[in-house]
Amino acid sequence: MNPSSLEIISSVCFALAVCHTFFVSKFEHIAHNYPEGSIGQNFWHFMGEVEVVFGMWAAIFIAIYAMKEGILVTDENHHAIGGAVHYLEGLNFTEPAFVFVVMCIAGTRPIIVLAEKLINAFTKIIFVNQKMATYKSALIIGPLLGSLITEPAAMTVTALILLDYFFSDAKMSRKFKYATIGLLFVNVSIGGTLTHFAAPPVLMVAGKWNWGIEFMISHIGWKSVVAILINTNVTAWIFRKELRGTLAIKEKHEAWMAPTWWMTLVSLLFLGLVVYTAHHMVFFMGIFLFFLGFAAVTTEFQDKLKLTESLLVGFFLGGLVTLGTLQAWWISPLLERLGNIPLFYGATALTAITDNAALTYLGSLVEGLSDAKKYYLVAGAVAGGGLTVIANAPNPAGFGILKHAFGEDGINPMKLFLGALGPTIVALICLQFLPHLPFNM
Repeated sequence: MNPSSLEIISSVCFALAVCHTFFVSKFEHIAHNYPEGSIGQNFWHFMGEVEVVFGMWAAIFIAIYAMKEGILVTDENHHAIGGAVHYLEGLNFTEPAFVFVVMCIAGTRPIIVLAEKLINAFTKIIFVNQKMATYKSALIIGPLLGSLITEPAAMTVTALILLDYFFSDAKMSRKFKYATIGLLFVNVSIGGTLTHFAAPPVLMVAGKWNWGIEFMISHIGWKSVVAILINTNVTAWIFRKELRGTLAIKEKHEAWMAPTWWMTLVSLLFLGLVVYTAHHMVFFMGIFLFFLGFAAVTTEFQDKLKLTESLLVGFFLGGLVTLGTLQAWWISPLLERLGNIPLFYGATALTAITDNAALTYLGSLVEGLSDAKKYYLVAGAVAGGGLTVIANAPNPAGFGILKHAFGEDGINPMKLFLGALGPTIVALICLQFLPHLPFNM
């Protein structure tokens, strides 16, 4: 282990960004001490936005990089060979862009209405009261849809449904909200493991390790379904008093118009094309531009596009990519030294302080990993994906949608961790002790 000065600087910035996420509520408190609309208030509000944390510290790192190595160094043929610009051009920002596009499309009225219909259909076969049935359906079906429409889309859809039906209800306790958002983050993190293309930490390694749908279902996916069912039913039972009675349906605006079947079909087509071309940013960004035109034409049947929220999440993930890539100098040797079970729990712990997709990607760079180590690395990474807002790429999307339901202080990172801890333990138990199904299904 012989890190360069830039790797050490990046790790310091990364550590400071992680610490920053735990102080956002404090910065919001400081903002209240300044006059409304003042520069001081706006600055501390900015510092209190979780979505800007990694982007801001990444910008600081790039500024240091530029001062140390130059902005752009070229050879005699004007080809970039060094400098901050060359470093950024060497990074892959496809995932942040993909999450931005998917979050925008998945948050539109046709997709949300379709998801609500699917959840309501499942609700009818659960023989409990309407409120609890809807709660269970949302937190089971929503995350499992992530295996088809990708986890960022599943997070967006489920979070919006929870916001409308539960988090906007003043009767629901703060304890219920933290338990639910923790459950949501864990369920989404493991709910996309029925396929090899939907969960970011799986997507990073599936091609290199030849993991297909059969492998995912038999080794990780079915165990994740068991964990989701246990976690959701236990949480619903704990808060059974708050989940009694009928659902408080959110009233629609007078101008609200239900999307037609063909609008829903077109929206699904756009979403499907984006998912299918998830590795090709030029292509799916072009699809997104056509989608914006479709949304403009059908504006009467659309809600306001969540462009700002989606951009902030993309900014967050872009910062994570900028800083996370240079953490290989300490993560890779650590992964090589750990045994199977220590690796399993170590991956869960590391995931809490770094994006699980970045962790599995770095693991894929380690040559000679056994099949058992590959499994435990990915299983631990997905199990720990709900512990913090930075643990899984879709988490900032859910965080951005639900944070205002927690009041002026926003979501407390420690309470989020505690809310996700129980479901994480259940996921770990299922992934460690349940057997693999026969590979040829």
